[in-house]
Amino acid sequence: MAALPLATAEVCDANPHLIQNGELRALQPIFQIYGRRQVFSGPVVTLKVFEDNVLVREFLEEKGNGRVLVVDGGGSMRCAILGGNPVQQAQNNGWAGILVNGCIRDVDEINGCDIGIQLLRIECRVPEFGWTTQKVFLFLNFLVNGFRSVVFVFRRSVQRLKPEIIQHILLDLPGLAFFTTYALLVLFWAEIYYQALAVSIEGIRLSFYTINAGVYVIQIALWFLIWWKPIQPLVILSKIFFAGVSLFAALGFLLYGGRLFLMLRRFPVESKGRRKKLQEVGYVTAICFSCFLVRCVMMCFNAFDKAADLDVLDHPILNFLYYLLVEILSSSLVLFILRKLPPRRGITQYHPIH
Repeated sequence: MAALPLATAEVCDANPHLIQNGELRALQPIFQIYGRRQVFSGPVVTLKVFEDNVLVREFLEEKGNGRVLVVDGGGSMRCAILGGNPVQQAQNNGWAGILVNGCIRDVDEINGCDIGIQLLRIECRVPEFGWTTQKVFLFLNFLVNGFRSVVFVFRRSVQRLKPEIIQHILLDLPGLAFFTTYALLVLFWAEIYYQALAVSIEGIRLSFYTINAGVYVIQIALWFLIWWKPIQPLVILSKIFFAGVSLFAALGFLLYGGRLFLMLRRFPVESKGRRKKLQEVGYVTAICFSCFLVRCVMMCFNAFDKAADLDVLDHPILNFLYYLLVEILSSSLVLFILRKLPPRRGITQYHPIH
């Protein structure tokens, strides 16, 4: 930001305590300059992302009013978090410039825009490259609902399968996969939350894998015990364990959904993107917390009251209402709320580099 009258060295000299505790950082002079504006300045808006440009796009959809967007992309060189379309939108909405601690693409388009862009390097790949958390979440939703549908279609045949342990596995496995699917959403929120606080997220994903592996190992062990000795106390123990897993998922949504919601509420910049994310996190947290809590309560009733058995042909209405509340309706609402239609790519004019 060469237009600012304050030198970087003077700022550092005047604030040694902020440099020491990490609140103030000086970026290394390795940034490349693109766009028609070689020099730009304005009120700064900061944003922290990592290999994901959804929030960047939503910010640039708002009126810039001469502001400068500083995007901390973690210095990632693996994919671009800014391209020609968002930069053109930023130009049209009155942003003065964008500084990216990361990569961009579509240089020809960007150089034709009346805006200043500073970045580390050019990278052709986009953030959606490969299996992202969002793609895995959608794919697991498809698998869970598809498997549950097949079990429902052949419900009478499943009920007659022998040994009985096969029935337990076919009826419980979609529920475990449902837990993993929505635990992935908790993981995604936890990573966003800790990245925003500049806290390392290396252990978060490992914790996710460890917890899921532990859940599946314990449940498989219970299936083997029930197969070896099919007594009612073991069946009750299996259902209580499943209720505990559901309660754990509900608390996970309450913890990280609540944290992310409060963090977004405290965010200083009011924008359409912020309001949209606030609503998404609030609605999804409420839906998922409620569905896992209902599952927990119903599994507890199911464990100790034979009349409340959820997986028998004698209770079709109870079965329908239960799975409607805890899986069908909840997953449908979450997928609808988190839907994101791909932006329409406009026809852009080629601008030669001078």
